[in-house]
Amino acid sequence: MELKNLFYHRYLGGQHGGLEIPAGHSLRLTDVESGANASLLLFNPRNPLERINLPDTLKCQHTFKLTAGNCVYSDMGRIFCSIVQDDTGWIDSVGGLSNKNHVAKVWGERNYQSDRNDWLQNGHDAMLVEMAKFGLGLRDLAATLNVFSKVETTDDGQLTFVQRHSKAASVVELRFEMDTIVLFSTCPHPMNEAVVYPRNPVDVEMVKSSPVEADDVCLNHCDENRRGFLNTRQYQPVLVD
Repeated sequence: MELKNLFYHRYLGGQHGGLEIPAGHSLRLTDVESGANASLLLFNPRNPLERINLPDTLKCQHTFKLTAGNCVYSDMGRIFCSIVQDDTGWIDSVGGLSNKNHVAKVWGERNYQSDRNDWLQNGHDAMLVEMAKFGLGLRDLAATLNVFSKVETTDDGQLTFVQRHSKAASVVELRFEMDTIVLFSTCPHPMNEAVVYPRNPVDVEMVKSSPVEADDVCLNHCDENRRGFLNTRQYQPVLVD
């Protein structure tokens, strides 16, 4: 079945944007060249106090990594979205956002006033810009989902960043189970220390989702997900076209 494209834009590395995605629609992200990063924050447009909660997301699904079959939870026990496709096999949920100091230390300091579009943006400030468009601020900042990035542990318990974890044309698709504000930044991962500031592009699309069936892999991943779907449907029933 061919899905209808409702929105499409290519974001270069170091850019940012936001969408309000209705329930029953999917966000499809494509790493065009390899080595991209797309950091996401999720909020409830009806009540922005409800936001993405990655600690609970990991805990209730008994995992350190997120990939296809997992769901992404809010801090009220509801499911914002289900990961229905992940060509990378691992989505980082612990690295967070790069900041001004990190970018300046690794790639030097450039600002918009002197360098215009060649300046070097950081994930923290980029996300605050998008949050402000929805009346949100620093106190609303939460841990981000870092699509196309992987952070793993060494044998002695250290966290390490995997360079170019994502391959060219890799797709991650998120199916939204409730109306959601999605804010994103394509700034570098905070553990990325590439020689040159990464400007790897990410294609962002919104498409209509297929209905959730009884044998859905995300729904049946664990008992906690089944309860999460129930909580979400009680809050926002899905209307069938």
